[in-house]
Amino acid sequence: MNERSDCILTTTPSLSRNDWTLILSLALLTFVLGTSEFVIVGILPDIADGLTISIATAGTLVSAFAISFAIGTPLMMSFTSHLPKRRLMLGLTLGFIVLNFLSSQAPNYGLLLSTRMVTAVVTGVLISLAMLVASESVPPTKRGIAVSFIFGGFTMANVFGVPLGTFIGQRAGWEATFFMTTALGIVALFAVYRVVPNQLSSAKTSISDQLRLLTNPRILIAFFIPAFGFGATYVVYTYLVPILKGVLGVPVAWVSPILLAYGFISIFSNMAAGKIASHNPIGRLRFVFLIQAVVLAALYVTTSNVTLGLINIALMSFMAILLTTSTQIYLIDLAEKFNPDAKGLASSLMPVASNVGIGMGSALGGLVYANAPVMMLALVGGAVALLTAALTSLSHRLDQR
Repeated sequence: MNERSDCILTTTPSLSRNDWTLILSLALLTFVLGTSEFVIVGILPDIADGLTISIATAGTLVSAFAISFAIGTPLMMSFTSHLPKRRLMLGLTLGFIVLNFLSSQAPNYGLLLSTRMVTAVVTGVLISLAMLVASESVPPTKRGIAVSFIFGGFTMANVFGVPLGTFIGQRAGWEATFFMTTALGIVALFAVYRVVPNQLSSAKTSISDQLRLLTNPRILIAFFIPAFGFGATYVVYTYLVPILKGVLGVPVAWVSPILLAYGFISIFSNMAAGKIASHNPIGRLRFVFLIQAVVLAALYVTTSNVTLGLINIALMSFMAILLTTSTQIYLIDLAEKFNPDAKGLASSLMPVASNVGIGMGSALGGLVYANAPVMMLALVGGAVALLTAALTSLSHRLDQR
């Protein structure tokens, strides 16, 4: 028994110091990318005032970013799949710096919209490359930990980067926020230059061969797992502030601290996501989504009490991103099986699916909010989570066959 255990321990590779340096540097990159993407929400009023446009018009900067990200990322990943990953990452990070600087200098809405749309595509490709580089560079048994740390960059962006950027924008003008993301981009460029290895794979197939991956039914099923998973949360999360104020009746002064706590809890969710991905991730996700469905639906009842409601919202935050690491690795593994040269494209699908899910969930939540009692959002979100569990079970059964 002891000899067998010793053998298993000695044959299971661990993460080296170089592995950790690479992982943390890529997490820094995603922190910078996430801050640039999400901070726009905090400075929308400042942009509207500065460019003399309405809040609604300024809000299109958010939707345009999401649409450009969703459409442009897989296409650009296909077009650039033959390029060396290190050189591509350095070039795109430099482009990110230039685009953020141009955003800070935008004299009108049109130019700012253009720079943000291009930034969205650059952001999507860099995220996908970061995930792919981590998957290729660390021992296979440690991919879950690596990818979860890189996704953790987005969590930290929401918890620290966005509040900092919002504070700077409110005090020194929205242009200063983009100066901040430009400076952060320079730090990320240095990190990428220092740690991303040269010996990484590149695809030699045509663009049409790459895009053929998107016609594979197994890939499509796997794509909609994170899309519906994020959608389930965002049916409710989009209208969390009205729920806090109108249903729970919390004081206005509590709202910001509650949202900060919501983001902080997601740090632990991200850590748990890596554990889930370590073994039989899709099998485990079936039960994760079932629990998520119960947590979301329970809000229909628990929001009758402030304490229970806040505990339930904390659980919603914890469940929200447990799917990320597992679905990211799953999509890459499916591509390895069905179209190995399209792994780069596959690595872009989870971030794209998350944006699709956020948009879908927000739109569905809007319909419910406008036409039904507000807490019907909880039941609809729970129903979407159940649908996700069913889709995950289907994919798991196909794997078993």
